[in-house]
Amino acid sequence: MKQLLKTLSLAWVACLYVAWCPLSANNHLNSNIIMTDDNLKLTQEWDKVFPKSDKVRHSKVTFCNRYGITLAADLYIPLHAEGKLPAIAVSGPFGAVKEQVSGLYAQMLAERGFLTVAFDPSYTGESGGTPRYVASPDINTEDFCAAVDFLSIRDDVDPERIGILGVCGWGGFAINAAAIDTRIKATVASTMYDMSRVNANGYFDSLDADGRYELKKQLNAQRTEDARKGTCDLAGGVVDPLPDDAPQFVKDYYAYYKTKRGYHPRSLNSNNGWNKTSSLSFINMPILTYSDEIRSAVLLIHGEKAHSRYFSEDAFKKLKGDNKELLIVPGASHVDLYDNLKMIPFDKIEKFFRQYLR
Repeated sequence: MKQLLKTLSLAWVACLYVAWCPLSANNHLNSNIIMTDDNLKLTQEWDKVFPKSDKVRHSKVTFCNRYGITLAADLYIPLHAEGKLPAIAVSGPFGAVKEQVSGLYAQMLAERGFLTVAFDPSYTGESGGTPRYVASPDINTEDFCAAVDFLSIRDDVDPERIGILGVCGWGGFAINAAAIDTRIKATVASTMYDMSRVNANGYFDSLDADGRYELKKQLNAQRTEDARKGTCDLAGGVVDPLPDDAPQFVKDYYAYYKTKRGYHPRSLNSNNGWNKTSSLSFINMPILTYSDEIRSAVLLIHGEKAHSRYFSEDAFKKLKGDNKELLIVPGASHVDLYDNLKMIPFDKIEKFFRQYLR
């Protein structure tokens, strides 16, 4: 197991996640698509991994971030909503698409009276951006702020009652967005990863300076190879088949992303991996640097048995103010907070947003 963890660190955590093929191939299973002004292909049929609710109205929308990338999103509105509503932007996990976890969270919160939008981050899913399947601590934080732009100017949204919710790696980006965007009144990070920390230090901070130097050598050699070929190699996805000595959290990822439970053809985590060199931008750009300056409300949620629990516990130590809270869910693993409705504390999440989006 130790050797596997070392390999995972050197190959980047993205190897547990995944990418998909070029944008033109993203919809090879879709029979009903429309073209936007940015030539995005948006599936109009219900292709989520969770059932459609009869308590909300669903539609596809797009909006641009300040880098000119058009993001594709699912909009969920309570069925009998009237007036200006509190609104929540949702994204994550890292390498997932809106048809998976973020969409489930968004739909559940819409059932509880919030207008919600679940979006595909830049370079992934149905969203725009080239090259495909690259991550950026800046741009991915900006994606949340762009979602706030979109919500702020809607006639059916109260711009003074906007929150965000990030899952897994997008939990860290949500906290970073809250540190820069004062329009965000409340932030929830569920089963959070600090992507800067895990890329720079490996899982469980197992990577020292020498190991990090070797990782950077590998990644920069890959840059040369990509430049030579004119294409970007992908990092590979969730280990498949699973080795006998795979850590439990790897088995948990497999059980969600590689089975009928959570597999989606556009999901990076369900298929072929991120751009191999995506890790470089995270190594020396810590995204939680200014989290201690967040004045708005923050709720961190993590499973008691999650391998990633230390990310939320350490992030919480840095937060300041009596409007910050850490909730540990008894018995829950990291992936339980993806789709286990008996484990995800939606009552608590609703109470938190109602308290601070008023």
